[in-house]
Amino acid sequence: MSMRRLGIVMYGVTGRMGTNQHLVRSILAIREQGGVRLADGRRVIPDPLLVGRDPRKLKELCERHGLERWTTDLEAALASPEEEIFFDAAVTLGRAERLATAIRAGKHVYCEKPVATRLEEALRLARLAEEKGIAAGVVQDKLHLPGLRKLAKLVRAGFFGRILAIQGSFGYWIFDGRIDPPQRPSWNYRKAEGGGILLDMLPHWRYLLDHLFAPVRAVFCLTANHIPERFDEAGNPYRADAEDTVFALFELEGGILARIDSSWCVRVRRDDLAVFEVHGTGGSAVAGLTRCWIQPEVATPRPVWNPDSPQRHDFHADWQEVPDTLPHDNAFKIEWEMFIRHVCEGAAFPHDLLDGARGVQLAELGYRSAEERRMIEVPPLELA
Repeated sequence: MSMRRLGIVMYGVTGRMGTNQHLVRSILAIREQGGVRLADGRRVIPDPLLVGRDPRKLKELCERHGLERWTTDLEAALASPEEEIFFDAAVTLGRAERLATAIRAGKHVYCEKPVATRLEEALRLARLAEEKGIAAGVVQDKLHLPGLRKLAKLVRAGFFGRILAIQGSFGYWIFDGRIDPPQRPSWNYRKAEGGGILLDMLPHWRYLLDHLFAPVRAVFCLTANHIPERFDEAGNPYRADAEDTVFALFELEGGILARIDSSWCVRVRRDDLAVFEVHGTGGSAVAGLTRCWIQPEVATPRPVWNPDSPQRHDFHADWQEVPDTLPHDNAFKIEWEMFIRHVCEGAAFPHDLLDGARGVQLAELGYRSAEERRMIEVPPLELA
């Protein structure tokens, strides 16, 4: 069986997401399983080159995982003909410029979302990638999570009948640093550095709604900055001027209504960190990141509404869990394997830079909606 080496410049993988999801649970896991199998039987073995600004962190990361290749010279890494893919998981600010540099160097590009902080930048990147004829992709991991894949199966099976509404809740408490250290980096709360939960999460909700249910046609957002002072990684106070909460209402094609609340200032009392309810004429479903429950129309009970008596009915018992009929792999790894096949054999990959630009478009219109306090139409987005 022939093997094919695939050099990947991995930029920004010393951060939490880059290390855990992209390096360890994706690239290293792919190496451990013997690579990605192509349709012709060949196997592709990813060979990561870790790039960043801190040599100590890079060296420690390589030593911890048995890797040898690291550098702080991004320019030299992109100039090397040995590397075919540039991957970016660093801070959002500057991502568009880094991706453009890599594309001009002839590299295929794959990146975390959002691809840019402005729609104009995102579209420029998509056009540049098309012009250069390179493969380009954006991480859309939540589509590959077990709970959301079960939702997708229910949609394909026609379980919901006509879908009426979708309700989503996402978030958890991010410590401000006064008592316990924060779980997210301080740049997330600074506007000038590309922070803000709206810019972080609306691109997620765009691809989820577009791909699972129907295209987003209008958006209304309300934002809040609940904790305006936080403490950074060194324990120093700073002004957190980016929004930490956004309540978003979406109108989808076909009249479906969706509401998704996202907040870093809530405490969790639900089944998962993200939970989505889908209600239709034929039945309803509630999905977290890994599990999903359904209640079909023919098994829907008739609750009795009596505010004068304590509610004794166990509503959770009325739902049936969707079983795991197939094994589920790590969501990030699944998409990495898809992108590697896309690069190496031209396999289909729907999560391109134009799809990433749609997420930036929705975030941009979400900010405008919050400022103008009104519903904003979301026009179709094409490169031409």
